[in-house]
Amino acid sequence: MIFIAAKFKVKPEYADEWPEHTRAFTDATRAEPGNLWFDWSRSVEDPNEYVLLEAFQDDAGETHVTSEHFKQAQEDLPQLLQETPKVRNMMLDGEQWDELGEMKVD
Repeated sequence: MIFIAAKFKVKPEYADEWPEHTRAFTDATRAEPGNLWFDWSRSVEDPNEYVLLEAFQDDAGETHVTSEHFKQAQEDLPQLLQETPKVRNMMLDGEQWDELGEMKVD
């Protein structure tokens, strides 16, 4: 799978409503064939930072970045940001989360 982690520094005046600003993009991406997950989290240390964890089946990444909703997000979201988002992406085996063995719950 393609695993992507991205950090978005949102302008303070848009931070509380960020989930609504990204709702259409999020919903459309989650509905894409090959999307495994697309999950936003807000930093507990910086209320203006959101982290996006997303994963796609190996062959679905190109479809995502060429979709109409991705193009729309490219137009709409940068004006709400303080800086260009930071990103890491990698190819991983499997298509699910692994268990954290060091904190096994019985």
